[in-house]
Amino acid sequence: MDGLECSEMMLSSLSGRLDAEYYSKTAESIEQFIMRKEHIFLKKKDVVSGPFGSTLKSSAYMTDGDIAFVRIENIRGGFHISRDSLVYISNGDNTRLANSQLYTDDLILSKVGSVGLFARVDSELGTCNISENNIGLKLSAYSTQEKHVMLAYLNSHYGQILLQRRKSGNVQPKLNVSDMCIIPIPRFNDDFSERVSSLIVESDNAIRESSRIYTETQNILNDAIHFTSSSLSQKNVTSKSFSEVFSTGRLDAEYFMPKYDYILDKLKGAYIFEDVCNIHGDNFTPQNGKRYSYIELADIGTYGNITGTITADGAELPTRARRIIHAGQVIVSSIEGSLQSCALITEEYDNALCSTGFYVIDSDVYNSETLLMLFKSSVIQDLMKRGCSGTILSSISENELQKINLPIIDRETQNIIAGHVQQSFTLRRKSEHLINAAVHSVELAIESSEQSAITYLEELHESFKE
Repeated sequence: MDGLECSEMMLSSLSGRLDAEYYSKTAESIEQFIMRKEHIFLKKKDVVSGPFGSTLKSSAYMTDGDIAFVRIENIRGGFHISRDSLVYISNGDNTRLANSQLYTDDLILSKVGSVGLFARVDSELGTCNISENNIGLKLSAYSTQEKHVMLAYLNSHYGQILLQRRKSGNVQPKLNVSDMCIIPIPRFNDDFSERVSSLIVESDNAIRESSRIYTETQNILNDAIHFTSSSLSQKNVTSKSFSEVFSTGRLDAEYFMPKYDYILDKLKGAYIFEDVCNIHGDNFTPQNGKRYSYIELADIGTYGNITGTITADGAELPTRARRIIHAGQVIVSSIEGSLQSCALITEEYDNALCSTGFYVIDSDVYNSETLLMLFKSSVIQDLMKRGCSGTILSSISENELQKINLPIIDRETQNIIAGHVQQSFTLRRKSEHLINAAVHSVELAIESSEQSAITYLEELHESFKE
């Protein structure tokens, strides 16, 4: 067996575990089931941890640079490495930390908190490094197809059960590097592996195209409202009369920065939020015994999409789950540190609940997609940030939101924006569908046979043609 680092007889002694969860019948039976198939173990030298915090301090991070440095927040969704808050390190630091350096198609997983989310280093990211809260799997000894099917397996029902039984700790669950060496990984034939790999690649292409279209949509909006970040004043000094300051009810210097004067001057004669938008702020009380989908800040993606929900009984939901939302509405975070967390509510989330930390809005003047892009634009983000107040948890009040200036955008441009956003969302759904198909096919191959899984994939391929 390739990569056999830990003999099967040693697995139980290596665990050093006495907790009941480790010895659950389900986990044990799955492990024995996988072990009866042709399988491998990862070599110890190919499983690495990121550097300790003292080895690479946060002061070394750069917003742009030579080598991407993947932290735990960049892999929270699994499969794909998010560019949200991605930081970089210098070539020098990367060379110094060569042990945790990873390449295209290597895998990264979280080892603390939400343990076991596996993401793939894509070709666009290329050479990268990882933080101390992540584990890297160096897979240069395997073919591209083997790497991709391994990704699908480790994110599958079976891979996750075997991984989760290895984690330890109650308050802060964690996974040790050595734990990855004693998880059996089944081998699959080349034909099946190639088919799974093609799904992974196609999913990655769909995500990339979705991101490209989103960026194009941002540019269309910026052209429509005639704003560029370079046109904003970089000065941070201004003078105001006492009457001007008094009329705002604000005394903080940030509120009077010159860039805001420039934005407001450009938006003169345009709309005021309260005249063209509606806020749906009525509280909704979830019923005991009824299950709801609940969206919170962590469930909002970079591109105005919703990445997931919590499904729970009304009695189990947090007290902040008090906003009911409907398809076509837009949710906008009110918290200063997460104002970019805006999302369009699509049909699949109709009648879901969201946190009271969001404003739920719609408009009779803007279509939903344009409204989303407006509130994610740097111009409106700046005005929202200006309206935030508070010391412990700064946020924008409803009164300040109602006073936000919004640009006039003609109907033709809005229709173009709507089409682009819908296309971007469709590609993201396609990407997710392909990933799910890859995972399901691996599970089917384990449960039944690889031929059954191939038949499933062939039928899926035919359905895409219809």
